[in-house]
Amino acid sequence: MGHGMIHIYCGDGKGKTTAAIGLAVRAAGRGKKVLFARFLKNEDSGELRILDAVPEIEVIHLEKSYGFFRTLTEKEQEEARKTYECVWECMREKAAEGSYDMVVIDEFMAAYRYGLVSHEEAIAFLTGKPEEMEIVLTGRDPDPELTELADYVSEIHKIKHPFDRGIPARKGIEY
Repeated sequence: MGHGMIHIYCGDGKGKTTAAIGLAVRAAGRGKKVLFARFLKNEDSGELRILDAVPEIEVIHLEKSYGFFRTLTEKEQEEARKTYECVWECMREKAAEGSYDMVVIDEFMAAYRYGLVSHEEAIAFLTGKPEEMEIVLTGRDPDPELTELADYVSEIHKIKHPFDRGIPARKGIEY
């Protein structure tokens, strides 16, 4: 792939994770090894079944799903912090092995915003990544320091969404 770049898919619209998954599948289709880590997502999501079936993609699964961080009790937030620290460490260790061409970190922006990922460690990871490695980050409201580091920043803007009319997330479409 040559020089690896940093991608950010952000915004309030639907499709940030979908875009990241599409890029991961494209890379895997070219024989690239992809590591896929997730924060603040439910493990009952349709894309995981497909990603797990692609030999070139490794998904770091969560032992427990927590949902929206801001809705958790203080005790649940502490438990979630510990879980996500483990996910972050696992992802960093695997990425450091050098066997991955791409690392996707879904909902990274929320993990960064809530301090579930150390800001210093995140910046060090992004600036110290292997030169050939592609990094894909998703989530709303990226910190300006992150957008400055990125090579691609794509904002997905919501114009209209069924949730605004009270229609809940649907299997196979939103999860």
